Amino acid sequence: MRSMSTLTRADLAEAINHKMGLSRAESLGMVESILRHMCEALAKGENVKISGFGTFLLRDKTERIGRNPKTGVEVPITPRRVLTFRASQMLKERVAGQ
Repeated sequence: MRSMSTLTRADLAEAINHKMGLSRAESLGMVESILRHMCEALAKGENVKISGFGTFLLRDKTERIGRNPKTGVEVPITPRRVLTFRASQMLKERVAGQ
């Protein structure tokens, strides 16, 4: 893998290519397929849990009052669905150990 500050789809595909021996096209197809399945599940309102890594959770936020920091004017913030990520304990430990 390239040493960059951001891990990309191409980096994931390259890692699969080196470790599994699949072609670059097959590796990229696998990465795209996994990401597509995750996106489809989230779009249907399902949470996505990857054991040992973490959980992508959907939260519904209710309407609330916000404030423009420049003007101080209060404005309503519309209700919306947000995506959050909760890291697994194993991931937290690995990151903290670095």
